[in-house]
Amino acid sequence: MSGRLLPLLPASLMVLALLIKLPKLRRDWDQPLNRTACALLVVGAPINFLASPSTIAAVNRRTGVVNFSAPLVFGLVTVFSGLCVVLVLQWRGGPPAAVRRATRLTTALFGTATAAIVALFVIGDAPVERLRDLDTYYATTPWIREMIVCFLVAHTLGTSALTWLCAKWLAVADRALRPLRTGLALIVVAGLMDLAYLAAKWASVVARWAGHDWVFLSTDVAPPLAGAAGLLLGAGFLVPLVGGSATWLALGQYRRLRPLWKALREVAATQGRTVPLAWWSPVGIRLIHRESVIDDGILALAGWFDPRVRRTAYEEARGRGMREADAATVADAAVLAAACHRKAAAARGSGPARAAIPQPYRLGRQPLTALAHAFRTSDIVAAAREAAAAADAPDPVPGPVGA
Repeated sequence: MSGRLLPLLPASLMVLALLIKLPKLRRDWDQPLNRTACALLVVGAPINFLASPSTIAAVNRRTGVVNFSAPLVFGLVTVFSGLCVVLVLQWRGGPPAAVRRATRLTTALFGTATAAIVALFVIGDAPVERLRDLDTYYATTPWIREMIVCFLVAHTLGTSALTWLCAKWLAVADRALRPLRTGLALIVVAGLMDLAYLAAKWASVVARWAGHDWVFLSTDVAPPLAGAAGLLLGAGFLVPLVGGSATWLALGQYRRLRPLWKALREVAATQGRTVPLAWWSPVGIRLIHRESVIDDGILALAGWFDPRVRRTAYEEARGRGMREADAATVADAAVLAAACHRKAAAARGSGPARAAIPQPYRLGRQPLTALAHAFRTSDIVAAAREAAAAADAPDPVPGPVGA
């Protein structure tokens, strides 16, 4: 991938997350969590781009100040580290007073560090432009040395706190909250990679203090780690925003209903109420349409539901140790699978023209997504389908007797 495009990937993810977040910010401006999230995305989006050597040279040239990009990038990274910690504190929640105290302390610490970085650059002297190795080149220069150490300390504290808080939260987060858990896991991995980046930076600076030349750690090892960390961090903040949105949830339900919809759409068409969708129809409308087709298909099959199939499947499921609700879902899916086969066999003329069931069973109120999952994956349902196929198979033609 082009070296110019790589720094834009983390920025693109954060800009996308910001665009998703902006409507909610307009509605809920009074919520500190929303304001902090948007501030973090605004500050974090340009960091990787501004830290690239070509951008550093351009900024230095436009401002007319040699190494002006150093306090700019260091300051933005420090502010971003503080905002990350504040966001996680507010995101995780807790007693409001404790959250406010932790937020004020974090803001004060990282705000002071940012101001110190700018002040130390102003009183220091960095006359030679360095695009890739400023930290090691000026590691022994008075005041600039202190600026570099201030940046590394603040960044290390911020990344360590962010990684620790997210790992601790991930360990107790509800497993049903998949977008949140995925986002937290990505942030933890990003934090670990950022700590590896910081370890390379610290090692190169300390080596310079000791009279050694380990500049390759700062120029060759650290930048790829920083780029990967930025990319994963952007994805970590984006996944919960997108994954928790109503559109994403509707899309997930829409996809999970496909096996049931595919099995019932032809049956539902016989009801005469299926309305075709336009290709531009939104996900929410598509989900409602798919649920409607499934409901129509279930109604059309009602006369083919066999309570004996349900009883057999339910007893089998309970015998395997399934909970009552899960066993009921598997049993209903088995009834539905057998009915689908019998109805299809009747339409082909290879089965009875109508259901020979004196008292048909009526399905319970199981969630359609759970019913679709059991319909697709359960071996008990597959056995019910095979039993229905065997029952409708024509009797073999007798062969000649004797040899």
